[in-house]
Amino acid sequence: MTLKRMGRQTLYLPTAPIIYQAAAVVGPVEGKGPLKDHYDEILPDALIGQKSWEKAESAIIKRAVQIVLQKAGLEQKDVSFLLAGDLLNQIAASNFAARDINIPYIGLYGACSTMAQAMAVAAVFVDGGYAQCALAAASSHFDSAERQYRYPLEFGCQRPPTTQRTVTGAGAVLLTGGSGDISAVRVTHVTFGMVMDLGMKDPNHMGAAMAPAAAHTISQHLSDTGQEPSDYDLIITGDLGVYGLELCKKLLLDSGLELADNLDDCGIRIYDRNAQDVHAGGSGCACSAVTFAGQLMHELTAGRLGRLLLVSTGALFSPTTQQQGESIPGIAHAVAIQGPAAGGGG
Repeated sequence: MTLKRMGRQTLYLPTAPIIYQAAAVVGPVEGKGPLKDHYDEILPDALIGQKSWEKAESAIIKRAVQIVLQKAGLEQKDVSFLLAGDLLNQIAASNFAARDINIPYIGLYGACSTMAQAMAVAAVFVDGGYAQCALAAASSHFDSAERQYRYPLEFGCQRPPTTQRTVTGAGAVLLTGGSGDISAVRVTHVTFGMVMDLGMKDPNHMGAAMAPAAAHTISQHLSDTGQEPSDYDLIITGDLGVYGLELCKKLLLDSGLELADNLDDCGIRIYDRNAQDVHAGGSGCACSAVTFAGQLMHELTAGRLGRLLLVSTGALFSPTTQQQGESIPGIAHAVAIQGPAAGGGG
């Protein structure tokens, strides 16, 4: 049997599952950001004809799944599993979307780390021969998340500079088998994160709560695989925002790793902070989901990126634990991805 485990937390995927197609659907605010040309669909409004924000989020997931299947030329019956999650109580948006999608469904919750979590599990299924095709998806919605975690928009609460805007949107990627195809975008390794908690309690400073987990997962991935930061063209976190990313860099430097030009964050890329009122940047499950399924997937397929480490980040708290005075644990999962520009190296 081929040993597929590397070090403490990383799995090596010898068949290198292919990311065959991806789709990104976003709301109108995201559609005005700097990545607007990379999305498959920009919605005209946040409700899109639904009676609630939560129903709208489910509809966005279904739309992303529909688009990725259309692009792949497949039907629902061709897909072995749908792995999806969101931020709502009991991942309601994904559950209700799956009700209308005729694919065996595995609901996942990793807060805003859910996209990398779903991609990692889907890739393991394909690599292990348990699925020929698997869909990974994640979503979030600004209005539904604000109502659940903070204040209804009608309250008109002012937000401090460290807050981030929850991305409205959904990303979906289709993973398939295809060992040895160096012309495709492939998943080579996945690193499942550990829960980290340095005692942060401020729900308006998610970046600080998640940064320790991001730094730990990046460091552990490099240690497990015997690589250096420079082996990747880009290491990108999910939604640390400007303050969280700076803290992550400091934590990495303290551990002996210096990442500068090749470390970035999806939450910083997705909005124009000078023109859009998003404070520290973007957040939410959809932040890394639509950034990867949009811009990053395009850069990989075009050969502008060779090797990418996607590190989606999540704050594992709830309104209940927050009200009880608990701190905010963080988690980060990493997916190592190679495009055609990387050649056949593993």
